[in-house]
Amino acid sequence: MGVDPDDRAAIAAFVRTHGLAVVATTDGSGRPQAALVGVAALEDGTLIFDSLVDSRKVENLRANPSIAVVAGLSGGVSIQLEGTATVCSGDDRVTFGNAYNAQHPGSRALDPRFAVITIAVTWVRVYDATAAPAVVAERTWR
Repeated sequence: MGVDPDDRAAIAAFVRTHGLAVVATTDGSGRPQAALVGVAALEDGTLIFDSLVDSRKVENLRANPSIAVVAGLSGGVSIQLEGTATVCSGDDRVTFGNAYNAQHPGSRALDPRFAVITIAVTWVRVYDATAAPAVVAERTWR
């Protein structure tokens, strides 16, 4: 398997290489909502994305911080991640917004119309369809 689900730095490198991911949240009625976003990753496995402050996903995450993410939308290897999102404020917004900007130069993460969201990952699933048979590995992160 190309990506070890226990290796947070390897997961982060995979996410950074792809740069895009689908995030899934739930609305107030429990209905799923998904969106393609630019995503950054820190060495400890923390994920970061930005979104308009008044977007559905930000509204959803303020009410229910549970989130699912899929990265690696092509190439035969994908990573599914689940965790808890935080809509950053204050110094954290600046710190994580700058980290996002470092991986996505020219982003609008620090524009006041945008929220900066971090994800503390709690579960990872790596699916490698390039192997025969396909290899699947899941891990819980603490």
